[in-house]
Amino acid sequence: MSNKFVVPRFVAQAIPPYTEGMRIGLLGGSFNPPHQAHRAISRFALTRLQLDRVWWLVTPGNPLKENGTLHELGARMQAARDVANDPRIEVSCLESVIRTRYTIDTINTLRRRLSGLRFVWIMGADNLAQFHRWQDWRRIAAQVPIAVIDRPPQSFRALASPAAKALARYRVPEAEAALLADRPAPAWVFLTGLKLHLSSTGLRNPDGSWKGTK
Repeated sequence: MSNKFVVPRFVAQAIPPYTEGMRIGLLGGSFNPPHQAHRAISRFALTRLQLDRVWWLVTPGNPLKENGTLHELGARMQAARDVANDPRIEVSCLESVIRTRYTIDTINTLRRRLSGLRFVWIMGADNLAQFHRWQDWRRIAAQVPIAVIDRPPQSFRALASPAAKALARYRVPEAEAALLADRPAPAWVFLTGLKLHLSSTGLRNPDGSWKGTK
């Protein structure tokens, strides 16, 4: 989908506050609903990767998922802000503004407009397991370092995945995770030690409503 008709000021408004040289973690997802695992992953990444901020990029819809029960973007954005509850975590609707559902478009936009920032893409091990199905996944890996957060029992499946095998020579030792944002892509690290089993799927009712809400 083309974003050539997007008014530049709208893009600027969708980008969270920043200062030059910041190390920014990017966590994309539907956030349908957002939950404490999103917050825990972000805080874990802030510490282990020595980041200044984590930006939650709330997608209009995941191309690899059924979006029939996806809540309205504004509701997911507000719920994400409520869950984040940390000044280092910012919530953005950038993908809606640039009219895309693909990570590669988001990264291209951010790198083009914010060349003075150092980005790290953050994903769970479950996403690494299917990363080879993402649009232009090799280009994504070539443009930003990637931090993969272990999510048992997905560990073995993730590390045995086609993408993990293809990128094996670019894997960074976990002990050097704090330097990941400074490394040229491709580079990725597999971070262990965070034991959380929450998922958005598990927090949705069969009709798509969020558990604990009307």
